[in-house]
Amino acid sequence: MRADRLVSLVLLLRQRGRMTADALAAELEVSTRTVLRDIEALSAAGVPVYAERGRNGGFALLPGFRTELTGLNHDEALALLTAGSQRGEQVFGLSAALASAMRKVVDALPERHQATVNDAAQRFLVEPETDLLSRRQAVEDVPAETMIEVRRAVLDGRRLRINYAATGQDPEWRTVDPIGLVTVRDRAYLLATRSGADRTYRLSRVLAAEALAEPAERPNRVDLERIWRDRSAQFLSGGDHLTALVRVNPTRREELLDTALAVRAEEPDADGWLRLAVTFQDARHAEWALWQLELDAEALSPKALRTALRDRATALAARYGGLSLGGEGSTRG
Repeated sequence: MRADRLVSLVLLLRQRGRMTADALAAELEVSTRTVLRDIEALSAAGVPVYAERGRNGGFALLPGFRTELTGLNHDEALALLTAGSQRGEQVFGLSAALASAMRKVVDALPERHQATVNDAAQRFLVEPETDLLSRRQAVEDVPAETMIEVRRAVLDGRRLRINYAATGQDPEWRTVDPIGLVTVRDRAYLLATRSGADRTYRLSRVLAAEALAEPAERPNRVDLERIWRDRSAQFLSGGDHLTALVRVNPTRREELLDTALAVRAEEPDADGWLRLAVTFQDARHAEWALWQLELDAEALSPKALRTALRDRATALAARYGGLSLGGEGSTRG
């Protein structure tokens, strides 16, 4: 761990020039005292790092101290930096490692490419925190300690104990055999088996985790994409799920998809709207989701869903039907 931090410290000084101990500590997520000890260790190892005193002082490297990797071309480096710089905190708790890797990529580039690649990467924005209507993306938070234990069990092939809070149930400890991790639309899932049965756990509902010493019972090779596809199909075909035929204004399409479980079919309608076959958790979920879209969506089927939305609209109209034009008064006595 310390060796990686020393490399990261050198790369920060290479790429940014002079930096204070406080700035280095913030970047490396350690204390200032740790940074000062690392500086001493680098100097003792022969790395030409020196201190500049004064108000604008800090630590710097002698010019020319660098290595180059000529096998990485401009577009390859740009692809890595663009992918790595956008919301890296969501990559299964690997944000610190991702930041360190990105520093190494930039430092290893030929000097003539560094400025252009850094500038180009700043001009791409992937998945910002808010959309055009200033709505924040729903990002689920998984505690770092939990994520580290889950990731360790997955990568080391060890059994895992998790304290899991399933929907509508009290948290319960259970032991599983982890298969892999999947992230979909900012939600992370653990694919596992429990007593030989397939299980899928949402990581935001894992309250605590502990990687065990005993090996997991799982195949040596795995096709996560196939497993995820099969489990998704199984999930959508079970329970009280409801599939509805819906017409929606294209401007509200993403809002509908954000609340639905899945889209089975989609085609344009004659008036420019979209016609979709959408699966919801159950009838109440479908009614709630379509009600949020107001006049920009219409349920075509099933009939029970149309009836529920009509009854809700009728009740609301009756509630406000007795109001005066001035907005005062009520039908209630």
